[in-house]
Amino acid sequence: MNSRILVQEADFDVAAQYNALRAQCNNSGAIVLFTGLVRDFNAQGGIEGLILEHYPAMTHKSLEGIVQKAEARWPLLGVTVIHRVGKLNNADQIVLVAVASQHRDAAFEAAQFIMDYLKTEAPFWKKECLSDSESQWVEAKESDQRARDRW
Repeated sequence: MNSRILVQEADFDVAAQYNALRAQCNNSGAIVLFTGLVRDFNAQGGIEGLILEHYPAMTHKSLEGIVQKAEARWPLLGVTVIHRVGKLNNADQIVLVAVASQHRDAAFEAAQFIMDYLKTEAPFWKKECLSDSESQWVEAKESDQRARDRW
């Protein structure tokens, strides 16, 4: 199984990641990609971006564990997970989950599983920028936990 896990400040090229996964898994019948973007709002109103913090060794180990759980549940041929950290502006790409399998159901389900686990299990700390001088930490959402619990 081919898996790539990257945590980085730099943006990523979705087409390049798709082409790389497709080349590595040339016998797949399906590739599903999910790209998450920084939203310009929260429950209280508008925000001006995010700051994401992490502990590199802990984060990488956690992401590897999430991908391994997906590999154990579905017949996957390849997985790419890229998660950005640092200061991100509204509409920036924040996460990419790409999954290759011989079957579309497995690819769709595994991509959703990985995303649901990333939202609840991956050790990233998010701070919303409300203005140039004001920010607040993002609390875990009950809806994200419910999405994860269905697996």
